[in-house]
Amino acid sequence: MSDWQNRYRQKLISAEDAAKLVRSGNRMYWGLAHGAAFDFDAAVAQRVHELQGVQVYSTLPMRRGPFATYTAAASAGEVQFNSCHFGGPERKMAKDKGCWFVPIQFRELPKYWRENVPVFDLTVAQVGPMDAFGNFNLGPQVADFWGVIDNSRCVIVEVNENMPFAHGHQVSLPLNRVDYIIEGSNPPLVEVPPVEPTEIEVRMAKNIVGMIEDGSTLQLGIGGIPNTIGSLLCSAGIGDLSVHTEMLVDAYVDLYNAGKITGNKRMDKGKMVYSFCGGTRKLYDFIDGNPVCCCGPVDYVNDIGVISQNEKMISINSCLQVDLYGQVSAESAGYRQISGTGGQLDFVLGAFLSKGGKSFLCTPSARRRPDGTLESLIVPAMPAGTVVTTPRSATQYVVTEYGIVNLKGKSSWDRAELLISIAHPEVRDALIREAEKMGIWTRSGRIPE
Repeated sequence: MSDWQNRYRQKLISAEDAAKLVRSGNRMYWGLAHGAAFDFDAAVAQRVHELQGVQVYSTLPMRRGPFATYTAAASAGEVQFNSCHFGGPERKMAKDKGCWFVPIQFRELPKYWRENVPVFDLTVAQVGPMDAFGNFNLGPQVADFWGVIDNSRCVIVEVNENMPFAHGHQVSLPLNRVDYIIEGSNPPLVEVPPVEPTEIEVRMAKNIVGMIEDGSTLQLGIGGIPNTIGSLLCSAGIGDLSVHTEMLVDAYVDLYNAGKITGNKRMDKGKMVYSFCGGTRKLYDFIDGNPVCCCGPVDYVNDIGVISQNEKMISINSCLQVDLYGQVSAESAGYRQISGTGGQLDFVLGAFLSKGGKSFLCTPSARRRPDGTLESLIVPAMPAGTVVTTPRSATQYVVTEYGIVNLKGKSSWDRAELLISIAHPEVRDALIREAEKMGIWTRSGRIPE
């Protein structure tokens, strides 16, 4: 038995014994994406009623439901959850007042953890098995992890043999940075199947694909539009593509297998750079041991200066609403938190600074309410409580099924005119009337048709 294996055995602990380390008032971090705590969470759930005032932080944990500790807790007085990005479980938890949103810029998150919050008493994350040199692979989600490690009193890893081995930057956690090791139950990674696109999303995707050139570097967000764009690019006469994205999804695998991705770019040449992933088994198998895939910390991947070094950088993200000033919300509906800021603004800014780069923010022009009435998603002004994700000064291309408009360098009047032109036809006259009341549109200055 090697010296590394001896040290490994000395740090072994059961999930139940690890859970006994938790004290009332502790602050804990339970991981990001597929690295979120699993067996430790189940063990803490068994003794949660002994605790008071525990704070748990995480970032978009990819699970099939809320943490087991949340489900077992009688109230937020025992354990309060905090998340930097909401998915379905976090929305449910927030509705019950059991989870609070932490506003962040994704690129800043490691610094936020490292320098701006009190120390974490415990950090727990799933990792891959230790190698012969005493290192654990973090799997396909480096993201904010090192900022957390640098500000933690105690680090516990759950070894998951199903964790894909991720190549990249800062993907190895040395045994000497780990205090305890749980040999976990090896849960399979949660799959996030591609969303079947609507007819409207297909129309938006077709609008965008026509503006992508050979030699572009892609950042695709999550949802029906990015996946549709990936599918369309597979059969389009566009090639020599590269990848620099915060989230790696199935669409990139399809593009790679179609021979569209060469990685011929300025930064990290030959590599598909990402910070975390979410998709199906196809994606996880593609990442596992594949040196073309390069996972890295988010303060590198989402750094605006790094993004901008990729020529013809294409950033494509969905949003919830756009107002006539060009402000974009991608995270809340009024006072209700839906998602998070994530890296949208990082890539909007970075893509614009890239030589030949473009950023696209996509929304259907309208949606049907349950009663059948039409609700425009291009609005005069943001409803009360709605969070602005991308400020008007940063917004470049806005996309609906009715077209694409470029707001960069445009006056308030021009912006209103352009956005109304891609709104749903049934609401355009109403938007004009509201813009006139707001003093940002006049019929006398209308752009000639």
